[in-house]
Amino acid sequence: MSGSIFSIIGSALNAQDLRMGAISSNLANASSVAAPGEQPYRAHELVFQAQPVVGGEYDGGDPSGNAGLGVQVVANVQSNAPPAMKYDPGNPYANASGYVTSSNVSPVEEMVNMIDSSHSYSASVAMLQQASRIDQQMINSFQVA
Repeated sequence: MSGSIFSIIGSALNAQDLRMGAISSNLANASSVAAPGEQPYRAHELVFQAQPVVGGEYDGGDPSGNAGLGVQVVANVQSNAPPAMKYDPGNPYANASGYVTSSNVSPVEEMVNMIDSSHSYSASVAMLQQASRIDQQMINSFQVA
């Protein structure tokens, strides 16, 4: 059972690590602009799904019912929010009307996502530490004094 909890926690840590990578990429491209006729950077969003884990590996299901549900990233999709249009007639990427097409990344939303991801990661680490303590207490209880 404890192997299963470590696999579940590991899947959560991995998912949040991938999420932080997407957030970092979004923030790095938040102020990017596109030349007229080109597509600007679009924010990336990860899609998570509960997935059974057994012994550290993702499994399609465990007939004995012993599999725990971990987290798996099933997709990395681009946001469908419209790109930002900024009036900047002096910009070399401005269209005929003086507008520049820029990324649809909202830095404020990405910072909220980063805080949420950081808290989720911290909670998973705390669970990992607690599970390790419980395992150690179980081992100690079987030792002869």
